Amino acid sequence: MKVLLTGAAGFIGFHTALRLLGRGYEVVGLDNLNEYYDVTLKQARLAQLTPHGNFRFVKLDLADAGAVLELFARERFARVIHLAAQAGVRHSLKDPGAYVQSNVSGTLSVLEGCRHHGVGHLVYASTSSVYGANTDMPFSVHRGADHPLSLYAASKRANELMAHSYSALFGLPTTGLRFFTVYGPWGRPDMALFLFTRNILEGKPIDVFNNGRHQRDFTYVDDIAEGVVRVAERPARPDPNWNSGAPDPATSPAPWRLYNIGNQRPVELMRYIELIEECLGRKALKNFLPLQPGDVPETCADIADLAADVGYRPETPVEVGVRSFVDWFCDYYGYRR
Repeated sequence: MKVLLTGAAGFIGFHTALRLLGRGYEVVGLDNLNEYYDVTLKQARLAQLTPHGNFRFVKLDLADAGAVLELFARERFARVIHLAAQAGVRHSLKDPGAYVQSNVSGTLSVLEGCRHHGVGHLVYASTSSVYGANTDMPFSVHRGADHPLSLYAASKRANELMAHSYSALFGLPTTGLRFFTVYGPWGRPDMALFLFTRNILEGKPIDVFNNGRHQRDFTYVDDIAEGVVRVAERPARPDPNWNSGAPDPATSPAPWRLYNIGNQRPVELMRYIELIEECLGRKALKNFLPLQPGDVPETCADIADLAADVGYRPETPVEVGVRSFVDWFCDYYGYRR
């Protein structure tokens, strides 16, 4: 089966590609290799994928709608896993236009390609950030998510609604996955684990927002990749019990579905930092700061639906996941502990 994987040079895309290739899929990996963070890291990920005979890389910007349609027409994908996006809550405060171009226009190009070229299932990345001002824990896909606190979150919520319209109008099966704070080897340089590890090793202070009191549902990337592939193998179906008088925000009379994909075990930021310190054998110099604009004090995923429907079970404790990242980081960048 041929799969289009957008964002293949990205953190989650890279690990998802490895999982797909391990299962025998033919993978066409698409990425525009933008400079939001170190391009050499993206190229190093691709270098791990290109020796696989079933992997091909296409450099393409999803905002180029014509080129995207040509790719769909030429390749005839059976499934599409759309992970390409402009990421980052804080960067969306500085460059909001990038989020509309990449996350909204880019996703529209993917939807059009799927619509016109017989794709059997589109799985796309959403985010826990869509829950925004919600404080009812754990976050459930069966409750509303209409108060985003950043344009990044708003663009991802727009993707969910755009996908629903295509599912309803054209019968395209679409499934959105709301990711919860993904971490692990080959991670993004703008994420806390990367920044903390580097600064501790270099003797520099780390910025600890909300005075370290907020909690995150840290989810190891291998668990995420396994969940993505399992969902891709199970196309969304209409909900026969959907009630327009009491609509379920997670299902539809169209072949459309939303899931949380997380660990369901929130960890306080200070504990996360302690684990990094333990792995490095060094203490961090901490610069305590208030909560940043656009951030939320706590996240926790209700993953019951994903567990029931595809057997998703996150298996990696944060103690193991942090050590795996630190080992990779020190090896890749040549640091001594």
